[in-house]
Amino acid sequence: MGKFVITKDSKGEFRFKLNAGNGETILVSEGYTTKANCENGIASVRTNSQHDERFEKKTSTNGKPYFNLKATNGQVIGTSEMYESVSGRDGGIASVKSNAPTATIDDKTV
Repeated sequence: MGKFVITKDSKGEFRFKLNAGNGETILVSEGYTTKANCENGIASVRTNSQHDERFEKKTSTNGKPYFNLKATNGQVIGTSEMYESVSGRDGGIASVKSNAPTATIDDKTV
């Protein structure tokens, strides 16, 4: 089962990452000023991850495939790691789609 992990960075911003059942990080968020906004980001991942058109497949400047998950307004909710292959990236998308809806939340800020 997947897990969202909420942390607070050195700037005081809240962030989440989505880990697959094997513990591998499959999606990371940008920083949020409040925990409530971070939790809203998690809810947005749960919803938007079920829509193929919300995944933006990209290639980094060094040629590595990755993806962004976007909300309906086009804002990036989360970004994947860099993959070695397109098939790896596509597997990461499938993992987000299967893990996000039922992932538990592990709040490391309390």
